[in-house]
Amino acid sequence: MTTVDQPTVLTLDTPTLGNRSYLVHDGSVALVVDPQRDIDRMIDLAPEAGVRITHVFETHLHNDYLTGGLALAHATGAAYHVNAADEVAYDRDPVRDGDVVRVSPTMRMRVIATPGHTFTHLSYALEAIAPSGTDTVGVFTGGSLLYGTTGRPDLLGTEHTHDLLHHQFDSAHRLAAQLPDQAQVLPTHGFGSFCSAGASGGASASTIGAEKSTNPVLTQDERRWAEETLAGLSNYPAYYVHMAPANAAGPAAPDLRAPEPADAATLARRINDREWVVDLRNRTAFAAGHVSGTLNFGIDGQFATYLGWLIPWNTPLTLLGDSPEQVAQAQRELVRVGIDRVQGAASGGPRDWTTDTLASFPRAVFADLAQVRHHRAVAVLDVRRAAEYDAGHIDAALNIPLHELIPSLDRVPEGEVWVHCAGGYRASIAASVLAAHGIDVVAIDDSYEEHAASAGLPLV
Repeated sequence: MTTVDQPTVLTLDTPTLGNRSYLVHDGSVALVVDPQRDIDRMIDLAPEAGVRITHVFETHLHNDYLTGGLALAHATGAAYHVNAADEVAYDRDPVRDGDVVRVSPTMRMRVIATPGHTFTHLSYALEAIAPSGTDTVGVFTGGSLLYGTTGRPDLLGTEHTHDLLHHQFDSAHRLAAQLPDQAQVLPTHGFGSFCSAGASGGASASTIGAEKSTNPVLTQDERRWAEETLAGLSNYPAYYVHMAPANAAGPAAPDLRAPEPADAATLARRINDREWVVDLRNRTAFAAGHVSGTLNFGIDGQFATYLGWLIPWNTPLTLLGDSPEQVAQAQRELVRVGIDRVQGAASGGPRDWTTDTLASFPRAVFADLAQVRHHRAVAVLDVRRAAEYDAGHIDAALNIPLHELIPSLDRVPEGEVWVHCAGGYRASIAASVLAAHGIDVVAIDDSYEEHAASAGLPLV
């Protein structure tokens, strides 16, 4: 049996977007796959590993974040490998199906066309080279074959979904046929990203052999898999529409300088002008006391995903945080989805941000709701996505998915409104929106799956 020294694969997670990037090295030189926009993380990782980045590979023009590929290539002098068929506005090192890119004497990348997530999607088989032979270490699958699922096929428009669905099935089977069972599967999406067509089941690692045994795209016939995949597709963030065009244009390195400070008078004026002033603190702190008219997108959840989903594009934005570091963290997450600059920021606490009386609203659990409903009628607003609601909900609850709430405020009942989601994060965002519009709201901060039924609430 041939023994070949294996390259080292380092993973850089971006959990708030549900994505991964990779740095792979042989102890001297490194390649990078699908880097995020904030390239300083990858630039810092290379010297920590004692290597220099010489090649950057892009699996596709991403729909859920802006790439750092072009900026990283410029910063490091690396070759930037992008599908020759992609129409982009910058110079790149074009690659095509079947190409082999020699990264170093001991490792290379073999290009495999895997359309399905996009028409021009590529995967890259990482091969370790030695005089005694070559081993396929793994395959970077981007939005093609994921852990227990695949990338979704509907992001380019419904007119292309059928064709992309068929391509996605064929691409998964191509990878399974061409690669050895022990090859690692190294996807970009599938860790909470809305680019995934289904749940990954919490897996953090997998191989081609494991996927052949468990992934529906490889265990079911195409018709059944296609039907189940289409049935499982749900809405995706509105900001996605801006990502692929921006990636084709070539995003520059982000500007992460601190925003201009905003004092209480400035914040009051911006709130009065209906600009977005976003409080980054956790939902407990926000509910206990906040500046009237501000919105709560806690930095402790999928902040950029939901803010990017709800905010009208190019709306002026001001950030409020416990500290300058919290604001800086929010900026970093925002540039990943193309929100490059904010109008201003303030840190400290709500008493530093206004001279008016602080606003607040109650927090509750499902048991509280069950008790209250014995005594008086209250409206229940479920802000989960429609598929979640259809799978089971509180009897008589009104479903307005969070991403539809702002244009649907006229549908919210008058009087006291108890709002919930699956775990509390989305409910807090919704509660802040309702409170900012003068609606009497109670935010349910509780697990629907664990406690709604046990609280005695009628579910349908």
